[in-house]
Amino acid sequence: MNTPVTSPALRWPANLLAPHPVLTRALPFFIFVGLTGLQGQFGEESRCWFYLAKTLVGAWLIWSVRPLIAELEWRISWQAVAAGIAVYALWVGMDGWYPKPGKDEPWNPHTIFGQGAALAWFFIVVRIAGSSLVVPMLEEVFFRSLAYRYVASVDFLSIPLSRFLPVPFLLVSAFFAAEHREWLPGLLCGFIFQGLVIRTGRLGDAVTAHALTNFLLGLHVVWKGAWNFW
Repeated sequence: MNTPVTSPALRWPANLLAPHPVLTRALPFFIFVGLTGLQGQFGEESRCWFYLAKTLVGAWLIWSVRPLIAELEWRISWQAVAAGIAVYALWVGMDGWYPKPGKDEPWNPHTIFGQGAALAWFFIVVRIAGSSLVVPMLEEVFFRSLAYRYVASVDFLSIPLSRFLPVPFLLVSAFFAAEHREWLPGLLCGFIFQGLVIRTGRLGDAVTAHALTNFLLGLHVVWKGAWNFW
C-alpha cells in the first residue's frame, strides 16, 4: 500500500511549531496582525487585497496547526448563540455613546471599485467570510486559550480553561479591547467570551459566539450601509 505523501511546504508550520505550544497559538495571530498593518499602505485598493491575503494565510495557518491545538474546535450551544447575539447587540447599540480613538476610516469596497461592482461584492463576501470563519479561531486561541492562562503561568497548559483567574480576566479583556477602535464594547466582549469559556470549560463555545457576532455584524454593515464598523 502506498503511503500518501504530504508536501513539505504544507507540513512546515506544524513541523516547526509542534515542540512549542506557545508559538503554535501565538504565531498565526501575529502573522495575521502583521498583514493587517499593511492594509491601505499601498493605496486604497490594497486594503481589500491585503484583507484577502491575510484571510487566505490565516486559513492556511489554522489548517496547518489545528492538529496541535486540542482545544481548537467549533462547539454549538445555546450559551454560545446567546453570547454571540448579545455581543452583536452591544457592538451596534453602544455606537455613538462613547469616544473612539483616531478617526473613522470606513472600509467600503463600493467607494473603491465602484457602486455595485462585482469586485466590490467579492471583497464584501471575503470580509464577511474572513471575519466569521478565520478571525474567531485565531483570536480565541490567542486571547482566551493562550494569553489568559499564560499570564497566570508559563506552564499554561496545566491550567484548566474553566478556571477563573481575576488578573488575567481583566488584563486580557483590556488587551482585546485595545485591539479595536470600539474599545468599550470590545472590553465587554472580552468579558463575555472569556466568561463563556470559563463557564463551559470549552474554547469552542467562544469560537462559535465570536463567529456569530462577526457574521451578524457583517450583515448589519451591508444591510444598513454602516461601513464605519469595518
